[in-house]
Amino acid sequence: MDSELRELYQQVILDHNKSPRNFRKLENSNFEAEGYNPLCGDRIDIFIQVENDIVKDISFQGSGCAISKASASLMTHMVKGKTRAEAEKLFAKFHDLITGKLGDKPSIEDLGKLAVFAGVKEFPARVKCASLAWHTMHSALEKEEKVISTE
Repeated sequence: MDSELRELYQQVILDHNKSPRNFRKLENSNFEAEGYNPLCGDRIDIFIQVENDIVKDISFQGSGCAISKASASLMTHMVKGKTRAEAEKLFAKFHDLITGKLGDKPSIEDLGKLAVFAGVKEFPARVKCASLAWHTMHSALEKEEKVISTE
């Protein structure tokens, strides 16, 4: 990854950390889950409103590192308006991106702004930070009634 692209990616992550989108408790959610990363202390609650199998609204609350918060912010932006199946498919692609399964040239068409997390695969401890919100969203959509842990 060249330095200009890396700097742009860092700016997007810092922007979403400083001004996270959908950072609130969604009062009329019908899917919820709690996530925790014991390695660094990140905690997140995901709230989802699903109607007719469409993610009508999604939000999060919690505390964590810049990567964790930015990932949650971008996730909520990307899955809003998608079907549950589309949200799960995006989760799988994102997980493949941050674990290196997509290689060095991820498809921007498939991932959009989520491609900013491509460099996370170089830092294994940060993979858990980036994936916490996604695993928590998956748990919420599956109605799993346990705290999700990246441990």
